[in-house]
Amino acid sequence: MNHDESSSASNRVNRVLSKKRMDFVNSLDTDMSVAILSCLDDPSDLVRASAVSRSWREFVIKYSLSKNLCLRLFHQLTSVDHIIEANEESSEAGSSSLMETRLLEKEHRAYALLVRGCESSPIRSCIADAIIASSTDNFPAESILNTLEERDRIGPTPSYWSSSGQHKTSVPETLLYKLKGDLCVITEFSIQPFQAYFQRGSPIYSSHYVRFRLGHHNSNLQDKKGESGKIPVESNYVWTYTSQEFPMAQENRLQNFKLPEPVLCIGGYMLIEFIGRVQTQEMDGQYYICVSHVKVMGRSLGKSFRVMNPNDSGKFGLKVMSYSDPQEMDEMEVEEGQSPFRPMRNLEQLLNFLHRHPLDVEYVWPESENEDDESDDEV
Repeated sequence: MNHDESSSASNRVNRVLSKKRMDFVNSLDTDMSVAILSCLDDPSDLVRASAVSRSWREFVIKYSLSKNLCLRLFHQLTSVDHIIEANEESSEAGSSSLMETRLLEKEHRAYALLVRGCESSPIRSCIADAIIASSTDNFPAESILNTLEERDRIGPTPSYWSSSGQHKTSVPETLLYKLKGDLCVITEFSIQPFQAYFQRGSPIYSSHYVRFRLGHHNSNLQDKKGESGKIPVESNYVWTYTSQEFPMAQENRLQNFKLPEPVLCIGGYMLIEFIGRVQTQEMDGQYYICVSHVKVMGRSLGKSFRVMNPNDSGKFGLKVMSYSDPQEMDEMEVEEGQSPFRPMRNLEQLLNFLHRHPLDVEYVWPESENEDDESDDEV
């Protein structure tokens, strides 16, 4: 092969290689480019794609690829009505195209942060507080607050929640909890039924089945008191997710109920439903349900996002509180540590704390002046 033929072959190879390295975003039609980039299901890959060039970044933003990835991973986000940023100022007047571009850029920032947090934040315990139980047999000794304690006894004192007794096995019970953020990606639930070691036969008061609901407070309704002053949970909360019914074993162990796929809780509330009673108490022949510990695992995005004004139709605003990396913020919280003593929200928590942690203090009454005088006279 002579020099001219070699040069011609080299040019053909370079042209082929150049075509293989072509910028398909600028070369292919829009639908094909969107289809290719939509195959990226890892948030990190989409971030890298948007960093290839200015034109790629503009393409990712213009066609809402970060938002679409979020919607594919968590369909609950289809209910987001609008995005709000902390310290957001009213938009200056401008052309409609400029306003649309700014809106798309804001959505890109928010959804890119959201999908990164949903996928990469560490999985940790997500329960922040225990709110209310559908019934309590012996308050405050058997309060729902006891289910936040991992141990089934504190010293000599048993730690558990107990429902009131019922003659029918079909009467359900519920426990309501507040999670650590308005947005939490929940992966699994764990419940430990209580074994009454102080009763004959050490019975275990589990239920036949358990079901979980996730949702938000219904801001359009004022709390209404039901019978006996109880809060009708169904009236004050909107449940955007309801799990299947999981069978519960009548065993004294922490039982794990893993969801088929991670679920995004919008609003930060969780309801546990206990269905079917299995154990009677020998003393009165009634059926009870007792739980010593409840645990929920997932990823909390509470420091990054707030859910704003959810309505009956399920639509809500999503407010970005900080664009800091959710994983770094979570690690900072762990390093700072948490106090072993939880702030007491109300009288119920105070009474429950005193019951579980009795103060071993002997009070010494001061001697009266008369007693001093009498002792002086005796001398």
